[in-house]
Amino acid sequence: MSLIHAAVVMAAEAERQHYELPMPPIMFGLIALLVFLVLGVVVWSYRDVANRHSQVSGRPGGDGSGHGAAHGGS
Repeated sequence: MSLIHAAVVMAAEAERQHYELPMPPIMFGLIALLVFLVLGVVVWSYRDVANRHSQVSGRPGGDGSGHGAAHGGS
């Protein structure tokens, strides 16, 4: 049996099997959108966290890396 013939037979078998989705297709997109929005809010909530904790290193930037906030460091 050739590869093309096998593909045609498998496609014909697939047409006979019909699976229903557990919800309307648009709901999958809405759930994905909601998940990305929640993850975006979580990431957004961590903005500028390193600069809030300057007491960690006592230097500007406060992340302990030794790099200043301006270009060229300090």
